[in-house]
Amino acid sequence: MYIDFHTHSFADSIAKRAMDSLTTTAAGFNMRPVTDGTTEGLRKRLTSCGVSKAVILPIATKPSQQTTINNWAAEVSDGFFYPFGSIHPLAEDRLEELERIKALGLFGVKLHPDYQNFMVNDEFMIPVYKKCSELGLPVLIHSGFDPVSPDLFHCGAKQASEVFDAVPDMTLILAHGGGMRDWDNVEKYLAGKKGRLYFDVSVIASEIPKDQLLRIIRAHGADRILFGSDCPWDDPTNEISMINELPLSDEEKDMIFYKNAMQILGITN
Repeated sequence: MYIDFHTHSFADSIAKRAMDSLTTTAAGFNMRPVTDGTTEGLRKRLTSCGVSKAVILPIATKPSQQTTINNWAAEVSDGFFYPFGSIHPLAEDRLEELERIKALGLFGVKLHPDYQNFMVNDEFMIPVYKKCSELGLPVLIHSGFDPVSPDLFHCGAKQASEVFDAVPDMTLILAHGGGMRDWDNVEKYLAGKKGRLYFDVSVIASEIPKDQLLRIIRAHGADRILFGSDCPWDDPTNEISMINELPLSDEEKDMIFYKNAMQILGITN
């Protein structure tokens, strides 16, 4: 069983425009989409890879997008897709929108500091993290390198560690192995840190040295690692093969592939 904890899709009306824009941004970084950006296109691709359930992670890149994006996320929640919501850090009603995300039955909050133009450890973000913790909403944050901001990590491992120290009761999921291309600092500042701190392994199969990934998993514990692909920006079979090639026990692989996700999402079967 596989639960992909890191996927993306868009409303049909904007999917082509969004994918064209993102593909242009990623040009030169070997990122080619494997779906058309629609939710049904994503479902088809995931199912073909043996994925049973998936988390969709929308991103509000403007304050005005919050309501529309979260309403759409609620509409695509169907037992196969477990969508997170999103708030924009500069929206005046961001804390109220977190309450609405909870009321809509969404499963967490996605933040992307590069696209939303903030540093993960900015002081004005602490109330957002605390509110998510109070509401029991997991927070998944893009961490490390991103093509939209190649020279600045808006969420580096050291800064993420400071955030978790400030709000240690929240469930924090750091994407891309804790920080894309920032894995030395993941080992230094994050791996083994106590609490509900998770790393997903999305879109890192062609990036991270296998021995370093194994060290991170061993230091942090397989019970806090989540399978993810970042589909449509990678095919889930790549991350499935990456985990299967590591010298992990069957139980450790099961935790990574689906058991940890079931616990976070509250899935019982």
